[in-house]
Amino acid sequence: MGSFRQNVWKPLSLWFSICSALKLTVPSHTIHGTEGQQLNLPVDYHFNTTASEIQIIWLFEKPPTIPKYLLGSVNRSVIPDLEYRHKFTLIPPNASLLINPLHISDEGNYIVKVNVHGNGTISARQKIQVTVDVPVTKPVVNIKPSSGVVEYVENMTLTCTVGQGTRVVYQWMKNEKPLHTSSSYTFSSNNDTLFISPVVKEAIGNYSCLATNPVSTMESEIITPTIYYGPYGLRVNSPKGLKVGEVFTVDIGEVILFDCSADSNPPNTYSWIQRADNTTHVIQYGPHLEVLSENMAKKTLDYMCSAYNNVTGKRDETHFTVIITSVGLKTLAQKGKSLSSLAVITGISLFLIVSIFLLFLWKRFQPHKGSFQNGQGWSSGTMPTHSKNVLPGSSAGIGEALWELV
Repeated sequence: MGSFRQNVWKPLSLWFSICSALKLTVPSHTIHGTEGQQLNLPVDYHFNTTASEIQIIWLFEKPPTIPKYLLGSVNRSVIPDLEYRHKFTLIPPNASLLINPLHISDEGNYIVKVNVHGNGTISARQKIQVTVDVPVTKPVVNIKPSSGVVEYVENMTLTCTVGQGTRVVYQWMKNEKPLHTSSSYTFSSNNDTLFISPVVKEAIGNYSCLATNPVSTMESEIITPTIYYGPYGLRVNSPKGLKVGEVFTVDIGEVILFDCSADSNPPNTYSWIQRADNTTHVIQYGPHLEVLSENMAKKTLDYMCSAYNNVTGKRDETHFTVIITSVGLKTLAQKGKSLSSLAVITGISLFLIVSIFLLFLWKRFQPHKGSFQNGQGWSSGTMPTHSKNVLPGSSAGIGEALWELV
């Protein structure tokens, strides 16, 4: 029984060693080809046994049909299928197959089998999937509506089309970055259409469509949708005077130029309105207002700038006050730079509050201190105006100085 097993396993072990001696490799199991061009299917094989004959066979399989013979070779002799002899090329002992030209109908599975005959016959096979595509042409983007849309009122649709191309994949770009689904952006099932809803100011940008397939990539021209919005961030500024909040403080005699601006598309129309005696009236149109402070009868003037977008129909207003003074705020601002009128007023107020508080303390405690110093008390309600016993720098001296100051 042991002798029988040895006689059986010796040929089997020899067969497995021979099989392992043939190695057949392909660089990729899927190769993409372009219609009308040639395509090479590279194949490499190695074996470590003595060979008297090397046979190479190529088959073509297009499911669900059965594989059909294309061509084959024994050593250097090639035997093609006469139907395909002008299309497929094999140059043995190289096992690579050249297809020229390539057509859509050539898409399918190509099977290569190599047989090596020596002491025995060893075989190996590989399968390569071939896809055939038509390159994409430059895509074109159409936008609707083409005349522009109003923010929060209308929606926008961008459609990408190509004249030629198979298995096209679409990718939308905004400012050269891929665009993804969000609260404002959605896409069609095959991604060739971009829907912007609702349209907002943030949707403004440079859009393009990238069309790709396994053999080509093309990008459309940049398109910038027109979106109407605003006004946003209305503000009034002036290069002169001191500004605290909505109050401008200017020196008398100065010519003050005010600028009114807001973010808007299309640009706003501006009107300047003055308020006086509980009435308002338009005094000027345009983004600039010139005020001649020396001609003003009043020292405090109230103004309003109104911005209107005639496409969105939205309006915004901002109020401000002009205070005309003759204390030389311009010179003060140049010296202090960072010192504002509000800071000056605040400083003076704090000084007065501290002074009054110290005076209160002096009034309350001075009688007791005087009694201690003079050895006698003061009658209620009396306060000496001068005392030789009060030393300079004492609390009484400070209080008396503060009293005189107030």
